Amino acid sequence: MKTLRLFPVVIVLSLLFAYNCTASKNTAATTYDLEAETYIEYSDESTDNLESMIPRFGETPEDSIKCIRNLSLYQEFYNQGNRQMAYEPWREVFMHCPQASQNTFIRGATLVKMQYAQETDPIKRDAWVDTLMMVYDKRIEYFGTVSQSREGLVLGRKAVDLFQLRPNNTVEIYDLTKKSIELEGDESQADVLLIHMQSLIRLVEAGITDQGEILNTYDKVMAIIDHNLENNPGDKRFFEPAKVNIDIMFEPYATCENIITLFTPRYEQNPGDIELLEKVTSMLNKAGCTDSDLYYKTTLSLHQLKPTAQSAYLMGRMESTAQNFTEAIEYFQQAVNLYEDDDDKFTALLLMSEISFRQLRQYNQARTYALQASELDPDNGRPFLLIGEMYASTASQCGDNDLTKSVAYWAAVDKFITARNIDSDDDVIDKANQLIDTYRQYFPNNELIFFHGLTEGNSYRVDCWINETTRVRAR
Repeated sequence: MKTLRLFPVVIVLSLLFAYNCTASKNTAATTYDLEAETYIEYSDESTDNLESMIPRFGETPEDSIKCIRNLSLYQEFYNQGNRQMAYEPWREVFMHCPQASQNTFIRGATLVKMQYAQETDPIKRDAWVDTLMMVYDKRIEYFGTVSQSREGLVLGRKAVDLFQLRPNNTVEIYDLTKKSIELEGDESQADVLLIHMQSLIRLVEAGITDQGEILNTYDKVMAIIDHNLENNPGDKRFFEPAKVNIDIMFEPYATCENIITLFTPRYEQNPGDIELLEKVTSMLNKAGCTDSDLYYKTTLSLHQLKPTAQSAYLMGRMESTAQNFTEAIEYFQQAVNLYEDDDDKFTALLLMSEISFRQLRQYNQARTYALQASELDPDNGRPFLLIGEMYASTASQCGDNDLTKSVAYWAAVDKFITARNIDSDDDVIDKANQLIDTYRQYFPNNELIFFHGLTEGNSYRVDCWINETTRVRAR
């Protein structure tokens, strides 16, 4: 049997607490004081004009008077903070005159959850959950056409309480949140969106729902969250943590195929959305999808709109991979100009030297980049290893006879020796020794040196692009 992953309930509960921390007015909050009145405003109906209320409160004047009495009594106890004493008269109002006020259901949810919290018998506690669900259903039945008790809003609150009290009712919770979101749209509440995503993932992991639904739901939920973050700044404290936690839930399903399928249309519709570009590049990078066309396009767009050293460096790597070496050099140079850390600049410059040397055959420029890197990190021997390889690779091109075609190896070995002497890294030292042994074999022999009138140990100027002074040596 597949194990279900249950994301921490505390995430949702923290949102619930944040939503409802101001629920009680002039009373002390309790553990289950999570009233919907936090979300809507209401006013108590006046009980002064009894005759005008009689048609609403019962079929006989006696019934109406009894309802009015219980209504006034429970409201008084409730407003005083005496929830225990408020319960019985509230129950009478709920049973016999439910249409008296929608506040009967708003406050009723709090009173029923209080009973649940105080009950120790598991069977009775479960029955209180059924009662609470009935309160929500009746609220929709009697006041569903009133904006403050509209069906989508109430279904969302019902789902939140069900998630808290019966977290294993995953299918029911999912159905409730789904319908709530369909009805509420951009007015959906943050905790409802979070619970919806949580329940969907549990259904997918149980094999009940297809994984593709996670992509569609994620897209829809995040669009609602983004709308609220942009248009309702006062609700950021609710929607920002919801967004973070939904991203965490979605991450395991963020495969290359899934991400590309989901975000390609969104990118094409709005290629200038910096937040979207940052999200897509981050997700593709984490998923190892950096060779995708979407990653290239979004990284390029992001760099054009919001250039940073990191985006310039990424563009350089991608252009290099695509064998667009001139463009790669340009992006790496932008990165060098934008980087503040010398180590980052060193890395970019060394890559520029590598590309200029091995791909573009621009030896002078390659040497310049390597020397610039060395200035940033004088104890690093890698720039000199690279310069030595440049000299060795062009030795035969820098002469017109057996001697002049081999003298560049003297200059190359000089660079390898320098690299070995300044660097303490064993890898650099080992490579330098290996290169020294390799290219000493290409030094001219004693006979050739003598034939050209040279003496071992004397200075010698290597011409061509190298243009450096070295020492005469025989192999």
